[in-house]
Amino acid sequence: MQFKNNTKQRNQTVQGLRSFKDTLPKNVKKIINKKGHIYSETLSRWKYIVGVELFKVCYPKTFKNSNRFGASTLVIMVKRGHEVDLEYSKKDIINKMNSFFGYSVVERLKLISFDYKQEIVLKSKKSSQNVAINKYKKKIKDVKNEKIRKSLIELTKVFKEK
Repeated sequence: MQFKNNTKQRNQTVQGLRSFKDTLPKNVKKIINKKGHIYSETLSRWKYIVGVELFKVCYPKTFKNSNRFGASTLVIMVKRGHEVDLEYSKKDIINKMNSFFGYSVVERLKLISFDYKQEIVLKSKKSSQNVAINKYKKKIKDVKNEKIRKSLIELTKVFKEK
């Protein structure tokens, strides 16, 4: 690698391979240094921090770092009806996170509940005419050879089943 003084810019540039971190803008680097490490580690270790039962009903949404106006806060999204379970285990979660990072990372947990509705989609059986998309239906109808037309319809059936 060679160092090169670039006269059009203030900073000295490096020729050759650069790390990804060096190519990011300064604003992005600040955000990653402030919140990125703590939040990404929390996401990756969330199952260990809260346990299997709470892992199924909640997830961390954001992390707000401490400043002179407020304490560091972890915002957690919780399925409606499971707020009490998480409320009882707040202290355990804070203690596990602080012990994992080795210093007082989180001072407060904020819970936000959300409705979790799992929609069940029933697949209805479609006839061979409704299998293809509308724009392809016209093209298939324009095919003059009847064997090729039928084979294209069968092909769309196979793709639709997968």
